[in-house]
Amino acid sequence: MITITTAQLEHGIASVFWPFVRVGSCFMVAPVFGAVTVPAQLRIVLAGAIALLIAPLVPLPAGVALLSGAGVLITVQQVIIGVALGFCLQLVFEAVSLGGQMIANSMGLSLSFNLDPLNGAGTPALGQLYTVLVTLLFLLLDGHTALIRILVDGFRTLPVGAAGFGPKGFWTVVDWGSVLFSGALAVALPGITALLVANLAVGVVSRAAPTLNLFATGLPISLMFGLLVIIVSLPVVESGFVRLLAEAFMLLRTLSGA
Repeated sequence: MITITTAQLEHGIASVFWPFVRVGSCFMVAPVFGAVTVPAQLRIVLAGAIALLIAPLVPLPAGVALLSGAGVLITVQQVIIGVALGFCLQLVFEAVSLGGQMIANSMGLSLSFNLDPLNGAGTPALGQLYTVLVTLLFLLLDGHTALIRILVDGFRTLPVGAAGFGPKGFWTVVDWGSVLFSGALAVALPGITALLVANLAVGVVSRAAPTLNLFATGLPISLMFGLLVIIVSLPVVESGFVRLLAEAFMLLRTLSGA
């Protein structure tokens, strides 16, 4: 007859619960996994499946009960770690979306809003287009599997019960927030520069011919030239996103202690 003691039962539950908390917290905010269109039940099932698979390999702190004060503190640490990892990766997508919004504002599409299915909020159509494109590129490059691999390896390099990120890790996450603006500028700068030249040309023409209706001629020209710039600059958006994605994965490995 197999007998299971209370200590063994608590250890078994803890070996699944703490990994589930870290992985589930990451999936709640990570791109693709955290999209509004992905049901919460699917995220829970996926996080639970990963936690069950890696539970025998996860080292646990000795002598810490799940419902004790130290156990609650460890649970909070796992939530912070998971959210931080997913948030850092999400900033890359937000940077590309912001770059698309900057180009849309320059070409006169600032009022063209659509419902973003990934975020559940209204975003400019061009920003949404860029978000869909980089999401497909993320899946094509197996970024979702790379994220799961980093999460799984993180339980070895940053085990449950450790001190967490520490002040240095939190400052690293804060510094990474600047990628939202630098990445958006890198994506949008070629398009904004080209549109600025087009707007200057329209301004010179309007000064040379004062009777010319600037709004009737300038807006169609900006739209047509902006669409041409978007088509030409798509390789720049792709290369910029791949570079930001590589930096983001390197940051995630650093935060995980790898």
